[in-house]
Amino acid sequence: MEQSTAFILAVDAVTRHVNSARPDAPVRPDRPRSAPLTPTRLAAAGALRRLADLMEPRPAVLPPTCS
Repeated sequence: MEQSTAFILAVDAVTRHVNSARPDAPVRPDRPRSAPLTPTRLAAAGALRRLADLMEPRPAVLPPTCS
């Protein structure tokens, strides 16, 4: 019983996924973003970028070689 239910749900999900790329698929309009949150989003993005720069490992410094 459980396996047949999972099979039916999987086939339905795959069918919806495959048909979503068709040219005649329904189009949902994008939701407009609220303007008041833009400065907050930019500040958060900048903070995350600085944090990522701090956490990124530095390149290894190789000792000079004798020729």
